Amino acid sequence: MAKNPKAADSRRGRPPTRRSQPRRAKAAPVASSSAGDIEDMAPAVPGASAVLRAQLLRWYDAHRRELPWRRASGGEEERAYAVWVSEVMLQQTRVPVVVGYYERWMARWPTVRSLAAATQEEVNEMWAGLGYYRRARFLLEGAKQIVEKGEFPRTASALRDVRGIGDYTAGAIASIAFNEVVPVVDGNVVRVISRLYAITDNPKESSTVKRFWELAGQLVDPSRPGDFNQAMMELGATLCSKSKPGCSGCPVSSHCQALALSLENPSVQVTDFPRVVPKAKPRSDFAAVCVVQIAQGLEEEVTDAKGNDNLFLLIKRPEEGLLAGLWEFPLLLVDEAKTDLLNRRKAMDKYLNKLLSINVRQKSDVILREDVDGVDRQCQKEDDSTKLKFINESSMESMGLTSGIRKVYNMVKAFKEKSLYVSEKGQVPTRKRSRRLKQ
Repeated sequence: MAKNPKAADSRRGRPPTRRSQPRRAKAAPVASSSAGDIEDMAPAVPGASAVLRAQLLRWYDAHRRELPWRRASGGEEERAYAVWVSEVMLQQTRVPVVVGYYERWMARWPTVRSLAAATQEEVNEMWAGLGYYRRARFLLEGAKQIVEKGEFPRTASALRDVRGIGDYTAGAIASIAFNEVVPVVDGNVVRVISRLYAITDNPKESSTVKRFWELAGQLVDPSRPGDFNQAMMELGATLCSKSKPGCSGCPVSSHCQALALSLENPSVQVTDFPRVVPKAKPRSDFAAVCVVQIAQGLEEEVTDAKGNDNLFLLIKRPEEGLLAGLWEFPLLLVDEAKTDLLNRRKAMDKYLNKLLSINVRQKSDVILREDVDGVDRQCQKEDDSTKLKFINESSMESMGLTSGIRKVYNMVKAFKEKSLYVSEKGQVPTRKRSRRLKQ
């Protein structure tokens, strides 16, 4: 199954494959295949499958959505790159959101070689707003890997050796760009197959995942594998939707066992397939975040090239682990029992002093706590695994920040705007405007 099966509901479009002679994957008995070897699931050709293929492809040719990655031009490698980029963007993100990002991305990096020359910060900036930045990192690392090897992998097996490409993405690229006869299985395909075969098993279990891949391998069209795979995904994203399937307009409804069962038994619904599995409760972490803004009195070495003296301090996360390599405000996790204001401030003061030699008691004047000035020479200490930089407000607007850090930044902006409004109205807050921080 695809790495992100829940991403499926509003996906997917791909550039139409060339009608060149398809390259059939090496066959092996389905019963001995593993979920990791999609080439071993060579399609069988029973009569019913041949009819289903023809019906689905006719529908796809007539009704497929016009999406930018379907219009990708150039050779096979250019189409493969377009499929790859769009596929990664569509993980966890809906089609209407992806379209604009895809077009901006391809305008800046139209080839895998141009992407390989980019920096991680440039990629993160372009990715800002899509979330799940690990996807962007894998795209860049994979591009560098492909360019280093000198050619774009052309088979699903070879594609899986590229950083960040799993079974689903490998199958999509290989079948759509290179016409290899391999299946794809994502959340949309899982829904279509579950209903075609009335599969009631847990779709998350490894044995069920293996079965989906086997069935998809038996269905894939040997002449138009890429178009067929796209048609399956298109059907799942449109007519065969999660909660409101349009069975009356479905091109393969005559093959659908879930529909047949629902017509025989009123207690059975097409939407009973696939089985809904309760999601695991997400883990909650508590963090203290400190927005350090350099407000005035800066020395020359910390002002930016444009002479701005209104800068924010950002720290780069480690290159491995959660949100690897992204920039954020000074942040540290705190115990759930110590999330009150006093404990958060004590923890943050200790963190700033230890990591960056910022001692708010001895070296800084604190204005309300949100505005800190006079720290021009206090940010010189640097841990081996940490980097820091100052960013002006205009750069903050376009920078690739996580949704959490972006929310903090917007809260700070709203606070400052409110404070300015109060000041212009001649109202004086009851809180002291200048004080020493007590730890």
